[in-house]
This record gives sequence, structure tokens and C-alpha cells, in this order.
Amino acid sequence: MDSTSPEPSLYTVKAVFILDNDGNRLLSKYYDPELYPSMKEQKTFERNVFNKTHKADNEIAFLEGMTIVYKSSIDLFFYVVGSAQENELMLMSVLNCLFDSLSHILRKNVERRCLLENMEGVFLVVDEIIDGGVILESDPQQVLQKVNYRLMSEPAYGFVLFDYITGNLEAQTDRSQLL
Repeated sequence: MDSTSPEPSLYTVKAVFILDNDGNRLLSKYYDPELYPSMKEQKTFERNVFNKTHKADNEIAFLEGMTIVYKSSIDLFFYVVGSAQENELMLMSVLNCLFDSLSHILRKNVERRCLLENMEGVFLVVDEIIDGGVILESDPQQVLQKVNYRLMSEPAYGFVLFDYITGNLEAQTDRSQLL
């Protein structure tokens, strides 16, 4: 192997961050302590990334020696950052998994207010997808299962009891098939 080529690494993700439509940080996780060691450097990098991407109609950007894939939704911008040598498809699979998982737990309301109201779940999702820069999962269904969110929330006990008392067995069957 050529000594000048970088060694393959499991540590493919350098950072993940979510910004609002003004470029303000809502969530960020940096996995490479040498990349941007201080909060000031991280925020400067995020501002540069936002300025380059918020009006662009692309899904990928190259900035400061980094490969950045991104996606926007209503008033949010989602970013996954890797090294310049990183496979864009791998980074995109992480981004799509993050977006699809969050879309599900936020019940398709992928916007700032809902995100802020559900930050605990958002951090759980990020931690299930990436651990220390290593991609653990890229399937949103697996992530959701691990985070314990279901396709539909459990039916309220009162409705099940009401259906039982009234003999509405069809409603019970319909719900059990959906879960």
C-alpha cells in the first residue's frame, strides 16, 4: 500500500450538527478533538458552513478540507462532516438515517420548535447512529427500535378498556395490527 494514502479508519464522521435557519447551533457533536478543539472554533466553522450552504441547492459541500453533506427542512439544517477522503455515500447514509429517524420521533414535524421540545430523543438518535465518530447504524427502523419509539404510540388504556366493554373487537384488532 502506498505510504502517502491515509489509513482506512472506522472513524468516518468528524462532526454532526443541526442549525436553525439563522445559522444558530441547536445541536452539535464533534468526534475529532483535534478538528476544532474550542467552542469558538466550532461555531466559526459552523457559521462558515452555513454561509456556504444555506442558499445552495446541493447536498454536498467541501470546506476547510472537510466533506460535508447536508439537508434542510423548514427552518432546520442538518449537517454530517467527514474528512476530505471520506465516502460521500457513507456520510449521506448517516444524514438520511438521522433525518428519517428524527422525522419519525417528531411525527413529521421536522422544525425548530418540535426539535427543541424533544432534545432528549434527538440526542438518543444521534448516539444510536454514531458513537465516537464510528457509524453504528444507518437504518432508521433499527435506530427507532433501539430508542424505543414505535410507529404508532401505544393506544391509551382507556380506549382499550372502552373497546372491550363495548365489544368493539375490530378496533382492538386494527390497533394490534398497526403496532
